[in-house]
Amino acid sequence: MDAGGGDRLALAVLAQYRMATTEQMHLVIAPGVRIEQTRRRLAKLREEGLIDRVTLPQAGRTQVWFTTQYGADLASQWPELRERRPPKLIADRTAARLRAGHALTVTETGLAFLQDARRRGDVCQPLDWIPEVHHPLGGGEAVIPDALLYYRSSSDGGSMLRAFVEVDRATMGPERLAAKLTAYARLHNYVPARMPGRPRTAYGQQSLE
Repeated sequence: MDAGGGDRLALAVLAQYRMATTEQMHLVIAPGVRIEQTRRRLAKLREEGLIDRVTLPQAGRTQVWFTTQYGADLASQWPELRERRPPKLIADRTAARLRAGHALTVTETGLAFLQDARRRGDVCQPLDWIPEVHHPLGGGEAVIPDALLYYRSSSDGGSMLRAFVEVDRATMGPERLAAKLTAYARLHNYVPARMPGRPRTAYGQQSLE
């Protein structure tokens, strides 16, 4: 693996995004080159045992990529991923097929934000899209959005934004959806345990804009 180049970014993106199609990977990591180069890179990483793939016949035989345990373990040691919660590993090809629908929709949503940022000249890199970030509410409860997005705007003095993203595929009932929205409201007002020398402020006031 080319640890200093595109191979490393490709593996890091797959480790963080969970799953992506060949086209999604191409548009995320290397939109300025021919897609054949991305295909060769993914095939090389697969030969090295770092990633694997499944084919979805219901989607026109679309190839979907995910990390192996070896690939996930390697990527988790890199500084850009080391401080983040370990991803939920796709255990095997059967699990990948079962989880593909929602995971690929979340990846497509992240790609839409990334492409819009590129058009605007904003600072939004591939690894600024982080799926399933655990936010504690105290008492063992937590909020886990589909993704968390870090984003530096090119306007407003280059302000840094952070956004929770929930991807609605019309699979969640109204009661469950209402409970999730209530949990977000609780998170906004959540005051973490006091840290030495640090003022007590609500979570939402501290981290959301």
